[in-house]
Amino acid sequence: MTQDDAFAADLLRGHTDTIVLGVLRQTDSYGFEIYKAIREATGGDHEIKEATLYATYRRLEKDGLVESYWGDETQGGRRKYYRITDAGRAVYRSKVAAWVATRRIIDTLLNVNDTAVKEQP
Repeated sequence: MTQDDAFAADLLRGHTDTIVLGVLRQTDSYGFEIYKAIREATGGDHEIKEATLYATYRRLEKDGLVESYWGDETQGGRRKYYRITDAGRAVYRSKVAAWVATRRIIDTLLNVNDTAVKEQP
């Protein structure tokens, strides 16, 4: 892992809750399915460790942002599913708005635009 990769991973780590809430906006999912969705969405460039994700699920549930329920066992083992709550949707929207504002400020301060990024070697 390069220093740039480590920095990007640190930035993403701070947004794990928002990333999980974003996945759950699409549909209810069980733990490993969320892990796979994140990995696949990034083309394998980023994955969140399962232990980190399960701690995130517990925290989100404790905070009332997700609810869990047990799925039926007709398709294999018993799986705990998570669904986003209305409070979770509100927090997700707030966090995304904060990210967009932060990105705009950082891009301005770093004088970043899409052309400059494409021109880097």
